[in-house]
Amino acid sequence: MLCVQIFEGMHQKNDVIIAGGGLAGLTAAIHLCRAGLKVTLIEKHAYPQHKVCGEYISNEVLPYLRELDADPAILQPSQLNRFEFSSRQGTLISAALPLGGFGLSRYSFDQFLLQKAVAQGCNLVQDTVVSIDNQQEQMEVKTASSGTYTAAYVMGAYGKRSGVDQQLDRQFIKHKSPWLAVKAHYSGDFDPQLVALHHFKGGYCGVSTVEDGLINICYLTNYLSFKPYRSIADFQEQVLYKNPHLKNIFNQCKMQFETPLSIGQISFEKKEAVKNHVLLVGDAAGLIHPLCGNGMSMAILGAKFASSLIIQQIESKSPDRYVLEKGYTLEWNNHFKQRLSMGKHLSAVLQNEFLSSFLTASLARFPFILPHLIKRTHGH
Repeated sequence: MLCVQIFEGMHQKNDVIIAGGGLAGLTAAIHLCRAGLKVTLIEKHAYPQHKVCGEYISNEVLPYLRELDADPAILQPSQLNRFEFSSRQGTLISAALPLGGFGLSRYSFDQFLLQKAVAQGCNLVQDTVVSIDNQQEQMEVKTASSGTYTAAYVMGAYGKRSGVDQQLDRQFIKHKSPWLAVKAHYSGDFDPQLVALHHFKGGYCGVSTVEDGLINICYLTNYLSFKPYRSIADFQEQVLYKNPHLKNIFNQCKMQFETPLSIGQISFEKKEAVKNHVLLVGDAAGLIHPLCGNGMSMAILGAKFASSLIIQQIESKSPDRYVLEKGYTLEWNNHFKQRLSMGKHLSAVLQNEFLSSFLTASLARFPFILPHLIKRTHGH
C-alpha cells in the first residue's frame, strides 16, 4: 500500500513539499494533510532507524500532538518528572522538572508519525534532495533519482546539516564546527522518571529512559577533547569516567547497540528561519544545545507554526509570500530565540572551569534556581 502511494505521489500536483522526514517534517505532513492539502515528503533514509538524539520530549507538545490524533501514549513512553545535574567532580543537584516530559526513541516515534502521515494521504518519496529553487512563485525541488517536484510552498526539515544548506548558500555551513555527539541504548538499573545531565571535561552527557525500559545515553563533546583517544570506549573510560556518576552508570549498564552511533559537525551557530523562500523547521532552523534537552519539542512546535501559517495563506483570498515568511520568522523568534540564547550561554558557562564551578556551587546553595533555568528553555 505504501509503495503505491509513493509511486502515485511522484506525479501529483503538490501544495507543499517537505524536504526531510524527521520529527518536524513528519509532524508538518500530518498537520497539512489533515487540512486537506496535497503533500509530498522526501526523505533519504528508510524507516525505522535510530538517530543520535537525547530522546526526551517536553510535555509542552502533548496538546498539539493530541490535536493531530498522534498521541504518543500508545507507544508507552517513559514518564519523566525529575532532573539531576552533576559537575565534573560529581557534585549532584536535583530538582523537579517544572513541566515534565516523556522518553521515546526516535526509532519508534518517527515510525509512528510516518504511519500517521501516510494514513492522512501524505506521499512519501525515499530520495535525496539535491536543490530547492524558486521559479516564478513556484518552488522547485530536485532529487537525486526521482526527478523534480513542484509546489507553492516548501519546508526544509532535513536536520542539522545538509548539502541543501550549501546550495541555499547558508552562512553556518561555511564554518567547521568542533562538536560531535555519541549515543546508544543500554539495559540496566536507572530511575525511569529521571532525566540526568552529567558534566565532564569537554562536554556533557544526558541519561534518561525511553520505552521498553531502555536507557538512552547521549553525550556531546568537543572534537579536540575526543581526538587524542583511540576509540569511543577509550574516550569514555579516560574522560567520562572522571565523573563518578557517569562511571557508575556505564559500569552498571549493558549496551544494546553493536556500536554507538555518532555524528559530527554539529553547529550551534545562528540560522535563518526562512532562506530563499524555504520555511526551515526543526534543527534546520536552529539547534539548541542538548544540555537543554528540548530540541525534539522545538522541532514539533516549529512544524506547527509553519503548517498553520501555510494553511492560512492557502485559504486566504490574497495570499502573500512575504506575509507568510515574515509571520513565520516572528513566530520562530518569539518562541525559540530566548531558548537558543539561554542554551548558548549555559554551554559557555559549563565549558569554563571557573564559571562551571561557580554555577554548580550556586545551584547547590540555592537549588530553587534550577527549575527557573529549566523553564527558560521549555514552554508552558
